[in-house]
Amino acid sequence: MTETAILGGGCFWCVEAVLVSINGVLSVQSGYAGGKTENPTYKEVCSGLTGHAEVVEVIFDPAVISYAQLLRIFFTLHDPTTLNRQGNDRGTQYRSVIFWTSEEQRETAETVRQEIEQSGLWSAPLVTQIEPLSKFWPAEAEHDDYFRRNPDNGYCQVVVAPKVVKMRKVFAGLQKASNYI
Repeated sequence: MTETAILGGGCFWCVEAVLVSINGVLSVQSGYAGGKTENPTYKEVCSGLTGHAEVVEVIFDPAVISYAQLLRIFFTLHDPTTLNRQGNDRGTQYRSVIFWTSEEQRETAETVRQEIEQSGLWSAPLVTQIEPLSKFWPAEAEHDDYFRRNPDNGYCQVVVAPKVVKMRKVFAGLQKASNYI
């Protein structure tokens, strides 16, 4: 049996690159959620006018990794204290957001957010939104597996790669035996 998590932590290339290497994660699909435009394009979402956030759909095996543990990784891999911003990326499309698909996921997300807030991991208050999922829209195919396919891309080298390295250190025990890149 598998479960699905929908997470937005700014750039979906970053979130995918980290989560795809976690033991128990079966697949990660970049996409969009939280807006009004049906089947939006990357260009439309980047305009900030659709209301969508860049997100990933994570299919995972809860017998291997729990939803709560995925959320702990999520809260560590991006800055959940900056409203509508991740690094130089600005706009509502880069907001920190968890889209829940069940009441149990909502409760777990609230509990983990409170746990992270109280842990002192971040010195500023968390701004991560926790919202019900209305619809997930897959991103265009060129966004799939972006970091692995484009390691020499400047954005990948400057923004994505340091996050992958950090997460491999912080969550070393959760990495798949054969690494993603």
